[in-house]
Amino acid sequence: MSTPLKVFITGASSGIGEALAAGYARRGAILGLVARRGDALARFRQSHPQNAISVYSVDVRDADALGRAAQQFIAEHGCPDIVIANAGISHGAVTGHGDLQAFRDVMDVNYFGMVATFEPFASAMIAARKGTLVGIASVAGVRGLPGSGAYSASKSAATKYLEALRVEMRPLGVSVVTIAPGYIRTPMTERNPYPMPFLMDADRFAEKVADAIARKTRFAIFPWQMRFAAMLLHVLPRWLYDAIFEKAPRKPRAAR
Repeated sequence: MSTPLKVFITGASSGIGEALAAGYARRGAILGLVARRGDALARFRQSHPQNAISVYSVDVRDADALGRAAQQFIAEHGCPDIVIANAGISHGAVTGHGDLQAFRDVMDVNYFGMVATFEPFASAMIAARKGTLVGIASVAGVRGLPGSGAYSASKSAATKYLEALRVEMRPLGVSVVTIAPGYIRTPMTERNPYPMPFLMDADRFAEKVADAIARKTRFAIFPWQMRFAAMLLHVLPRWLYDAIFEKAPRKPRAAR
């Protein structure tokens, strides 16, 4: 009988994180789940009594609390096989309109929260010369989307960080996987007041992500159609990009 995977996931109370947790639960994994909403995590644990699930009500911006959760998980279950830094927020934010706090919040959660998630596990994985660190980036990080400068910047930063980390960890026996979602049906995307091409259900997305992680894929985009959109965005000349996107619909600004 194979040993169950040990998987630690942030942002696990809803959306992509909850779908990933449910997908790994179906695969019999031992789970460590982190989110600010402890009540949602408790409900998830109650609905999966067949799995060993530890839950931690932690904001990923609190690196010390996140470190304590990691130490507790390791003490109880051992070093995880997979750590998924999924916690993320998306706010419309525009320079010159008093949105500085929105910019800071998005960067703190989506970028620094990812670094803080990996930090307490990296040394144990390096010592064991095994394990996989997974970051949820976004196709939105390919170019700066008007009205979503905070989100695009945070996901671009996450992508570059994950690339650097992958090269750093490779000779140490630790894998790094970058997942860049397109539009996934979650509470976050429900608020988008514009068409979302190739919208993908979160459960289907989670299954594809788990398979990509198992293969230790370096970089993956789902749904697959968004790979071509991302490649096109990447090579689009600036003058043409500007002309197309300056009138594109935008995410509403965060409430202040």
